[in-house]
Amino acid sequence: MYPSRILRAQNGHPKPSITGFDPRKFAQAATPPRYDPWERTEAWRYTGIFSRWNRFKGAFPGLGVATVAFIAYLGYEKMFLQDDHHHGEGHGEGHH
Repeated sequence: MYPSRILRAQNGHPKPSITGFDPRKFAQAATPPRYDPWERTEAWRYTGIFSRWNRFKGAFPGLGVATVAFIAYLGYEKMFLQDDHHHGEGHGEGHH
C-alpha cells in the first residue's frame, strides 16, 4: 500500500480535489429532489378522469357493448337460424 493512502486513511479527511469537483455532491444533485414544487400542479394529470384506468377505458369506446351484442348474435344464430335443407347431401339423385 502506498504511504499517501495510509496517511489519508489515518487522517480521516480525503484530500480536496484540485478541480473542485466533488462526486458526492454530484450524485446528490442527480437524484430527484425530495420536494417537487410542481408536484401539486401536475397531480391532476393522473387522478380522476385522467387516471390510467380511465384513459385505457376511453381508448376503446363501445368495445364492451359490441362484444356482448356479437355473442348474443352468435347464440341467436346457433339456436334459431340452423339450415335444415342439408344442401349438398344427395342433391340430384332423383333428377335426370
